[in-house]
Formats: sequence, C-alpha cells, structure tokens
Amino acid sequence: MAFEINEVVAQMLGAVKASVKDDWKLVKETAGTFLQTRQDRLELLASLRLNNEISQKFFLKRLEDEKKILESELHSVAILTKAAAQRAANAAIDVLSKAVAKLLPL
Repeated sequence: MAFEINEVVAQMLGAVKASVKDDWKLVKETAGTFLQTRQDRLELLASLRLNNEISQKFFLKRLEDEKKILESELHSVAILTKAAAQRAANAAIDVLSKAVAKLLPL
C-alpha cells in the first residue's frame, strides 16, 4: 500500500469538517488553503518517517508543530472558539498520523 498525500489531505479536510460541524462554512476556505499550502511539507514528513529517515519521536514533534500552526490559522476565523480550533487541528493531524502509522511495520 502506498502513501497517497492527496487522499490523506482530503481525509484531513473531512476530519476538520466533521469536527467543526455547523461552522464548516466559516473555516472551509482557511482549512483548505492551509492544507494545500502545507501539503508538500506534510508529504515530506510522511515520506521521511515511512522511509525510516526520522524517528517516530521526531515525527510526532513535527506533527505537533503542524497542529499548532493549523490551530493558529483556524483562530484567524474569529467565530471559532479555542476548543473548536483545537479539536479541528487535532482531527486533521490525527488523520495524517494514522495514515503513516498504518504503513509502518509494527
């Protein structure tokens, strides 16, 4: 099974949508733009981890950075509460983390 960044990014966007529910119309553009502009970086992180070029610990630290950046981007949509932005960011990054973990040997 290969890692497909386009599919993972679509799933990440879906996770954000499910997380923010009624506020989706407010965050759709922000979340979509963020994921599009960060797609290459996220793909690189996943690739480095899948090729065992970085440790799981380092990978998780970088994902935490990406989560904080996404959360900050979502905060720019003033209507969202901090908790809603955190849930949305957590949901999106969790999708990426699980996609990579699924392809790694146990």
